[in-house]
Amino acid sequence: MSGTDEDRDREAFVDGLGEALQIAGETFNVAGGPLVDGGVVRGRRRLRRRRAATVTGSFAALAAVGFGASYAAGAFGAEAEHGSPVAAQPRPGSTTQGKTSTPGEGPHFPASHLIKTLEELLPDGKFSSESGRGTEGELGPLASVVFDDGKGKAAIGLSLGRVDPEGTRVAEQLACPEKDYTPYDSCSSKKLADGSRLLLLRGYEYPDKRADTKWWHAYMVTPEGFIVDASEWNAPAEKGEPASRDEPPLSTAQLKALVTSKEWRPILRALPKPQDEPVQSLAPQATGGETILKNLTSLLPKSAKVSTRQGEDGFAYVVVNDGKGASLVQINVQPNMSDVEGELFSSGAQTLPDGTKVVTHQGPGEKGGQGVAMWTVDTIRKDGFRVLISAFNSGSQNTPATRTTPALTMTQLKAIATSERWRG
Repeated sequence: MSGTDEDRDREAFVDGLGEALQIAGETFNVAGGPLVDGGVVRGRRRLRRRRAATVTGSFAALAAVGFGASYAAGAFGAEAEHGSPVAAQPRPGSTTQGKTSTPGEGPHFPASHLIKTLEELLPDGKFSSESGRGTEGELGPLASVVFDDGKGKAAIGLSLGRVDPEGTRVAEQLACPEKDYTPYDSCSSKKLADGSRLLLLRGYEYPDKRADTKWWHAYMVTPEGFIVDASEWNAPAEKGEPASRDEPPLSTAQLKALVTSKEWRPILRALPKPQDEPVQSLAPQATGGETILKNLTSLLPKSAKVSTRQGEDGFAYVVVNDGKGASLVQINVQPNMSDVEGELFSSGAQTLPDGTKVVTHQGPGEKGGQGVAMWTVDTIRKDGFRVLISAFNSGSQNTPATRTTPALTMTQLKAIATSERWRG
């Protein structure tokens, strides 16, 4: 390979993989983070609920209701120890509700060791665009390569982390996504003989399949809370490069073998134990998934019959049908959001008599479904309590419109978002 080709491969891989992993990683460990744009559920789905840059962009996946790279945390553009910007990956303890401070039990390993270990565990082939980060870095260890077994170049990335194995977010990461939001070919989640829990998924980089890029993923958590997280694509980059082969290079069995390999154990032992911190919450009873679902369904018009429902911390969605076709309605309930009020509720915001600010938006959906429209009402109380609701003219953002307009009007959406029931 010429130097020019290798540079191009490296740049494409770093840009693509880095973008996806950063999207997932920026705020995974922040309670109630904002919303992540297209393509991310269980892996990315509970990420980025806390900070949102715009009204339209912020609601793209409320609690991340797509499914893309499920790397838990890191920093986009962080310099790799190997000498170039690398894809962000989970840092130790990032998937807990607290910070990591307790020293690990083993010696540290440099980026070169992680890259070498990854390459030795992969089938025979050629490697390029190697990047990595060692165990001493604040952002946590990772390794990424472009792999070519003679059937086409493919990006492969793996990261290591450590979490509270009994934490609720671990269970969320290990659950298969809802197909209402995320098309995939196969998904399994099971407990292994040693007590580790493993998720294996064959999915797509884009839920609307606007590109041929496939994304296959393995996520394992050991009984001690060690995480091994691997992803592969059928392209030399997760985004920005055309598919170079029909499928990613590793089979499901090979992905499982990769993340369960004992070669990672010495490196994992270098990671510090997570230390929990209290999570600030205005009123947990008001932001729990079941409570949000209960409130949302009680505030829906009688004509909107609920066919599907799902709730989780800070978020819920329903699919309703008023006899004119399926319509997705999703809502995010976030306390303590005063610090983004200036960004989200400045120009064009309406202020109600009680001080609540309201912003509305009507536009196209953001996940590629043909003809999908998204109607949004975003509200924030004087104390920073935010309710963000959106309705669609389809039962899923990824599928074509099933009706002309959403089942709820803007007036109805506003009434739901500003209801005092959320404060009860």
